[in-house]
Amino acid sequence: MIPQQYREMLSHKSVIRQISEYGAARAAEVGAENVFDYSLGNPSVPAPAAFTAEMQRLLAEAEPVALHGYSPSLGIPAVREAVAESLARRFGLPYEARHIFMTSGAAGAIAHALRAVCEPGDEVVTFAPCFPEYGPYVAGAGLRLRYAASRADLQPDLESLAALLGPKTAAVLINTPNNPTGAVYSAGSLAGLAEVLRAESARRGRPIYLISDEPYREIDFTGTAPYVASFYKDTLTCYSFSKSLSLPGERIGYLAVRPGCEGEEVLADICGQISRGTGHNCPPSIIQLAVAKVLERTADLTVYRTNMGLMYAELTALGFDCQKPGGTFYIFPRALEPDAVAFCERAKRYDLLLVPSDSFGCKGYFRMALCTDTDKVRRSLPALRALAESYR
Repeated sequence: MIPQQYREMLSHKSVIRQISEYGAARAAEVGAENVFDYSLGNPSVPAPAAFTAEMQRLLAEAEPVALHGYSPSLGIPAVREAVAESLARRFGLPYEARHIFMTSGAAGAIAHALRAVCEPGDEVVTFAPCFPEYGPYVAGAGLRLRYAASRADLQPDLESLAALLGPKTAAVLINTPNNPTGAVYSAGSLAGLAEVLRAESARRGRPIYLISDEPYREIDFTGTAPYVASFYKDTLTCYSFSKSLSLPGERIGYLAVRPGCEGEEVLADICGQISRGTGHNCPPSIIQLAVAKVLERTADLTVYRTNMGLMYAELTALGFDCQKPGGTFYIFPRALEPDAVAFCERAKRYDLLLVPSDSFGCKGYFRMALCTDTDKVRRSLPALRALAESYR
């Protein structure tokens, strides 16, 4: 018999994916150039030429059986070493290969992190608005997700967090730069968060782990985005190369255990055992080897800053209430009516595809994913003006 929980999930499909599918169907009707699809956060710039060149070199020169064979369960040792060296050099923490577990993107890293530091029945706290898939990730690990509030400036509300920390809280899951808001958590916010967690961990005599989801780390318009693990020792960093290198289809990332973390000597090895029970085992060898050669490069991410500037200027000129993003390729304005779902349905009349904030755990806002051609952003502005005018 098909488990009921999966039948129920069929009625709660990803709203983002559904809107994207609608956009594809609509584009077939009226032409893709006439549909302004801001639904899916799919990078719109090519991977660096150096990544492509390394893939070509590996295919031409590497021994095929080894190149396409299984990697060790924790990842290729030379790749883990390269990741650790890069993190140590960039962020001043003494990472070693033993702290690194290679994963299928940040999603795979989060799935392993949750199981590595939580027992079924434990609670995980995150800040709303948040990435919708945190719900399935947490539930799939047999855990309960609780939502703390964000402040009006989209920084974490630490009083709300403190009120939710209880005997079952095993981890706090954060995302900065943030999807869906584009907010970059400040050093002050992270220091305050670390203080709250240290105090509660000391009171309980065991750590509350901080799981930091960082796929947008390199899309930082401020130039000063703090490295989360620098603030709190019991941190597991979950990273993906999907956005920095424009490789979402390659599904490659890592989990990094902060040096000094409680259980640092076993956590990466534990992730290798978790992979046996989750069906995840060994990201593609060739992709591991290729990214190891371009760890500190990025795709040309400047288009996201350009698009953000254009859209932020237009939204504010039209009277939208909107915080200026500090990073990512998202912007998160308040809708022009309390019902964000109704607002986004109205936007479809103008072939503007927007995602209502209900999907992200709050009411009254919408998300735009600005990973598209700048020309298309400019061409969408008349549609946005017409939508705004329809409310006057």
